[in-house]
Amino acid sequence: MASPTCSADQLAQLFGANTTDAAGAASFICDQFTAVSDRFTDTAYAVDSTYLLFSAYLVFAMQLGFAMLCAGSVRAKNTMNIMLTNVLDAAAGGLFYYVFGFAFAFGSPSNGFIGRHNFALHKMPSALFDYSYFLYQWAFAIAAAGITSGSIAERTQFVAYLIYSSFLTGFVYPVVSHWFWSPDGWASAGNTGNLLFGSGVIDFAGSGVVHMVGGFAGLYGALIEGPRIGRFDHSGRAVALRGTARLLLFWGRFCFGSVVERCGSDRRDHHSGGLFGGADNLVCEEDFFGSLERDGCLQRASGRVRCNHRRVLGGGAVGGGDLRVRGCAGPHRLQHSCGEGEVRRPARSGTATRRMRRVGVIFTALFATEKYVNEVYPGKPGRPYGLFMGGGGRLLAAHLIQILVIIGWVSATMGPLFFVLHKLNLLRISAEDEMAGMDLTRHGGFAYVYHDDDEPNKNGIQMRKIEPSSQS
Repeated sequence: MASPTCSADQLAQLFGANTTDAAGAASFICDQFTAVSDRFTDTAYAVDSTYLLFSAYLVFAMQLGFAMLCAGSVRAKNTMNIMLTNVLDAAAGGLFYYVFGFAFAFGSPSNGFIGRHNFALHKMPSALFDYSYFLYQWAFAIAAAGITSGSIAERTQFVAYLIYSSFLTGFVYPVVSHWFWSPDGWASAGNTGNLLFGSGVIDFAGSGVVHMVGGFAGLYGALIEGPRIGRFDHSGRAVALRGTARLLLFWGRFCFGSVVERCGSDRRDHHSGGLFGGADNLVCEEDFFGSLERDGCLQRASGRVRCNHRRVLGGGAVGGGDLRVRGCAGPHRLQHSCGEGEVRRPARSGTATRRMRRVGVIFTALFATEKYVNEVYPGKPGRPYGLFMGGGGRLLAAHLIQILVIIGWVSATMGPLFFVLHKLNLLRISAEDEMAGMDLTRHGGFAYVYHDDDEPNKNGIQMRKIEPSSQS
């Protein structure tokens, strides 16, 4: 909303002819009014920036959740390595997003495909963006890279992590975020001059932009790299480590930063959220106890809030795309489909993320209400909204197009990248190193002493370091 203005000439006319120095008095009053108005503007800017920074910190805290999830998913001999790759995603990904990624995503003015200004944050801050907005978008970018790293853990060379993370955060992800989040994007809901199907794509909290990109990139990495050696124990059982990924509770919270404004809630929502959360946890613990994917059940306890144009059940059911099927029934089926299949992802991040985020994208197009769509996107009233809310099918059509173009873009970029790395022998480590564990062969030791459950005396296992072979 534009700030009110004060005209000294118009104000002077109100003093009347008998007023001494009416123009001077009017000018003084307008100066004071402008000063007060500027203070309110500065305060509002400070509050918005603080809120956005806090949201960025919460999204960045997901990196801790990714690290804990991956550390609990991989074998103990690869713990330090997977922790290092999570740090690499934030460091290398942050550097390339700073130099190239933010410009490709939000460099304005630009065309509908890719941004072309503000490389290395040139001419920042501007009227449109400031550093807090960059930090928030960077947190999303490295989240996409973190999803991919879980799909290719325990068997990937460090140089391959460096290359794919830089390419994903510096080019692949920014182009997708430009399409759907930038005001200039060809499918963005903020591009009021040329809306896709008259509605654009409402991608809330990165269901498609972040999680589908990371999930499909991880799929291609796992397909090309192949399964891990020794995924199962000697009896053929897949051992799941419970109690990990509790910091992924932040996942259900980062939607707040996406709306960049305070979300409303009521007592009824919180009560129903508790019921949903309790029921989900009971079902999960009773039917699928022991599954690694119980983090989805834990997210249900975060409550039910009303957030902009949809309701979020249990901290991520619709807005984030984390449906109940992800926390309970979904992983049970996915675990069976991936356990003996050709594609084996240690953290199961590719399967859960890829499939459930597509559901999240579609559910937005089904349940977005007219009231909240118009509140969030006031630039063009009367735009289409959710199909089940009576808004027609144009928003759903736009979201189906989003799914197809994301799959096509990631297939055309990350697939060839992993294939080239594979052909250059830069993707996978040797079988000898993989059997010994990357902590020992790459980092000089183990993260902690671990024991074999079948060993009678429970002594810690000590493995020798694998030296590089003299033969090529």
